[in-house]
Amino acid sequence: MRKHLIRKLHNGGLSSHFSVDKTKALVEGRYSWPRMAKDVRKWVEHCIICQHEKVKSQNTGLYMPLPLPIPEAPWEDINFDFVLGLPRTQRGNDSIFVIVDRFSKMSHFIPCKKTNDATSIVVLLLI
Repeated sequence: MRKHLIRKLHNGGLSSHFSVDKTKALVEGRYSWPRMAKDVRKWVEHCIICQHEKVKSQNTGLYMPLPLPIPEAPWEDINFDFVLGLPRTQRGNDSIFVIVDRFSKMSHFIPCKKTNDATSIVVLLLI
């Protein structure tokens, strides 16, 4: 009888073949018996449809980063980013424009406003 109840709640309905936790919650909401969690886990683990349809993904192989070109001179290759969400200063700045040279690892921190557009950021970059 227990297997029949678990099967009806696990297999039936419009959306079926739930995970162990969801099936256990459905069964616990309606019925109770000793070692119910073990019975539900055993049923879901041996469900043929779940074994075929819900394949666990595996990370096979190593992740290979894309090789970045090595810069030959300072300021040939730069990275930039913004630090947002800072408290507003007396001059109204609430962000920091960070520029990093990849060759020398030199960085510049330029105060700016979150509402600055692309043209004003280019002006900050060229100053």
